[in-house]
Amino acid sequence: MQNFKLPTRLVAEAVRGEAIEQRFKIARNEFGPECIYRIHDPADDATWGYVAVDNLVRGRGLGGVRLAPDVTVDEVYGLAAAMTMKSAAAMLPLGGAKSGLRVEPRYFADKPEEKRALIAMLAEALWGIPDYIPGPDMGTNETDMQTIYEVFAQKNGAAHHGRGGVGRPPAQGGFPLDEWAITAHGLFAAAIASEKHIPDFRIKDSSVVIQGFGNVGAPIAEKLASLGARIVGASDINAGLYNPAGLDVPQLLALRRTKAGLAGYTGPVKHRFDGEHLDRLMEMPCTILVPAARPHAIHPENAPHIHTRIVLQGANNPADLVSEYFLQHRRGIVCLTDFIVNSGGVTAAFIEAKADVDTDFRARVMAEDGTGRAFIEKVVTRIITENIDEMFARRASHRAKDITWREIAHEMARDRLRPGADGKLKILPELL
Repeated sequence: MQNFKLPTRLVAEAVRGEAIEQRFKIARNEFGPECIYRIHDPADDATWGYVAVDNLVRGRGLGGVRLAPDVTVDEVYGLAAAMTMKSAAAMLPLGGAKSGLRVEPRYFADKPEEKRALIAMLAEALWGIPDYIPGPDMGTNETDMQTIYEVFAQKNGAAHHGRGGVGRPPAQGGFPLDEWAITAHGLFAAAIASEKHIPDFRIKDSSVVIQGFGNVGAPIAEKLASLGARIVGASDINAGLYNPAGLDVPQLLALRRTKAGLAGYTGPVKHRFDGEHLDRLMEMPCTILVPAARPHAIHPENAPHIHTRIVLQGANNPADLVSEYFLQHRRGIVCLTDFIVNSGGVTAAFIEAKADVDTDFRARVMAEDGTGRAFIEKVVTRIITENIDEMFARRASHRAKDITWREIAHEMARDRLRPGADGKLKILPELL
């Protein structure tokens, strides 16, 4: 565990324009980045993390706060760019952004007050970035989002500011994105929608490997299993488990919040991986592979060894384009692009932010079940189902027969980053 000491305070230092390339070696593209911020402690100028605001054409940039000891500016910017594509493809009035702090989240397991102090300092820095709406990501949760919301309310002089954090506890007026498993709900909708487009694919009796049995991986396992899928592989930071006859899902769910995690699994397994061999799990045969952890889990070194029918991308940026091209055209694997299928979280986050400042909209969201969950799930299902249908339709009629799923997804997002024939951006009517 890292030797940790809280900063005295955190400040966001903005870097814009050509200075981004000069300082961070990040090349600008047609959409961004708008600005990159270094988060530092002015007492010793130590860098604690970064914020990337990628594109604001459709609205303010929404993206999660990531805690990881090795987070880099390239990772944060890549995730922000993915959020631009995700929000555009989902027809949300949002741009793309992301933030990351270089800390080990496990350090705070028994130190909640220290974590609250750190998140409050981060919120102080983020308040000065009005184009960024922070939400939860790896290492942060609804309690952290409540801390950000409260600091913002203090800065604003009142609650209901619509600035974030989003994904707060329902008792505080938020929508618990992880508790409701909204991202997993979107993945589930994508898997169901794919059945009508892939003749030899059915969720029932399929085999599933999940890399990253966390807030996305665990509930998608439960949801797929409810339709008759067999969960044959699962991993967390402690262990990777594979059993072609199937794993005990209730036991996995019970273990995921324990200190030992999946290393404490007592059911039968054919292969058990740990340490530097954890990623070997992704090479085990299955029908559906769900990468739901860090970026770049699929790369040229392991792509030739992946044996699956569908890659259901729960994580952001889980594979590079070269690897996806190889999987699609050499192996016949359907790679369902991350920012198409895992957009449930950002959709729910936008709904929460809008409901915080628009009482009429909030009434519509809450009308069906009193919690907002039913409204959110219906919107997420509609967005992702329609996008899966459009991806398959575009690929079937595309003049470039070797186009990848990711390139099709980018085409869809780019189209939605530009006004239509009526001069307006395409926005889902339910969100207006």
